[in-house]
Amino acid sequence: MIRRSVGLIPLLLAASASPAFAQSHAGHVPAPSAAQPAAQLPAGCVRRGAPTADPSRVATPGAPVCPTGAVPERAPAVAADPHAGHDMSTMGQTPAPAMPAGHDMSTMGQTQPAPAMPAGHDMSTMQADQQPAPAVQTDPHAGHDMSTMGQTQPAPAMPAGHDMSTMGQMPAGHDMSGMTMPPDVPTSANNPGRPPETPPPPGATSGPAHAADILFDPAEMAAAREQMRIENGDVRTTAVVIDQLEATFADGEEAYAWDAQGWTGGDINRFWWKSEGEGAFDGEVEEAEIQALYSRAFRPFFDFQTGLRQTYRPEGDRTDLVVGIQGLAPYWFEVDGAVFLSNKGELTARGEAEYDQRITNRWIVQPRAEVVLSAEDIPELRIGSGLSSLQVGARLRYEFRKEFAPYVGVEWTRSFGNTADFLEADGRSAEDTRLVVGIRAWF
Repeated sequence: MIRRSVGLIPLLLAASASPAFAQSHAGHVPAPSAAQPAAQLPAGCVRRGAPTADPSRVATPGAPVCPTGAVPERAPAVAADPHAGHDMSTMGQTPAPAMPAGHDMSTMGQTQPAPAMPAGHDMSTMQADQQPAPAVQTDPHAGHDMSTMGQTQPAPAMPAGHDMSTMGQMPAGHDMSGMTMPPDVPTSANNPGRPPETPPPPGATSGPAHAADILFDPAEMAAAREQMRIENGDVRTTAVVIDQLEATFADGEEAYAWDAQGWTGGDINRFWWKSEGEGAFDGEVEEAEIQALYSRAFRPFFDFQTGLRQTYRPEGDRTDLVVGIQGLAPYWFEVDGAVFLSNKGELTARGEAEYDQRITNRWIVQPRAEVVLSAEDIPELRIGSGLSSLQVGARLRYEFRKEFAPYVGVEWTRSFGNTADFLEADGRSAEDTRLVVGIRAWF
């Protein structure tokens, strides 16, 4: 036995003197033998090399403190952050300029992992005397910088060498002060504030009047132009309008009256005729007239008219020179005014106005007024100077068709001045109210 012990002494001395042997075993705790029972580990700790071991959690916030030979267990999976991967740091801000090449900013703002400890240093028992820190709830916005959210960031600086001071200005050498605008050529739409129009180029007025005559037979082209003028610019129309054809009733007297007119011609030049009169059913015609007029449009809705009028009265006939206007006034008033100069030098005038007020598409009320003036007394015709008479009435008609409409109405007539005196001297009243029934038609 003594011999065996003496023989082992050299081997033990050699092993203790070898530095490699000492370093290889430094800091290593002999693993427990299989015969020894496994010690109870704290919650959240597992043996090194276990499938669920996570050595990277050693000494990290929230990780348990494990005894020697044990490491924290792998943390359980955390629900995915809905904002993970979304950079909210520049929300509402002006994008920052691109960084110069060569600068890697991919890990900017990220927490770098701690450097690995040198081999042979066991940190598992560090702060072993402390209790495990409580688990901290994960912040879903952790790592997102919201400090500048909603703020306007200053615009990035322009790259050096770019001068923006003259941006929006005309380049040097371009002088626009002496630029002349095209002349304002009057047209049919010569309204204030309209843009100026350039005159036609000189070539537009040179050459033949009709360029098509160069390629086609001039005689055939002239016939085609004449046909187009007839169909589009010189349409001939004819119309007859019976405005009033009625019976009147007043103070036991029954009478009749008419007022009709018509025309034939184009849009500008027309031949116009007018006729009106009245009489008693059991007597003679009290008054009748007919006019033959030349009518020329001088405005879109007004015509100038001139011609002759022949008047028939029991007191005496007259032939008059007529000058007047007729048309559609603003607000759809139909007006007709004329001055008459008789063959005996008597000057009179008459004006009429009427308006169609629609109640429905078929029921229409037509107010109407007529005034007669005279420059002098005409005793033969029972007409006094000044305002001779005024007639006001209204008629309600029902249009079975546009061309045919019966009506009923009332009409009031009043004579003034010497005209009233002439009528009273003959035994007639200066004021008269009548009920009228008639038809209105046109074709």
